[in-house]
Amino acid sequence: MPTLYVENVPEDLYDALRARARANRSSISAEVLSALKQTIPTAAELARRKKLFERAVRMRARRPLGPGPFPSTEEMQREDRRR
Repeated sequence: MPTLYVENVPEDLYDALRARARANRSSISAEVLSALKQTIPTAAELARRKKLFERAVRMRARRPLGPGPFPSTEEMQREDRRR
């Protein structure tokens, strides 16, 4: 597994990481990994998102099959006016 070293971390960011690590009872290293996993998508995640987006585009492009079993709002208003 690769190792990552980070230099020149701002003091306030390091303090926030340390506080978060203490709150979660984990190491600063574990908190950094957790933050990276939450914010940096992997190639597999990007592919999943692309597939989902393409599916949504195809669904939006489909034309509706018909008005469905219910009358349109215009038809319902006309019916109400006739009463």
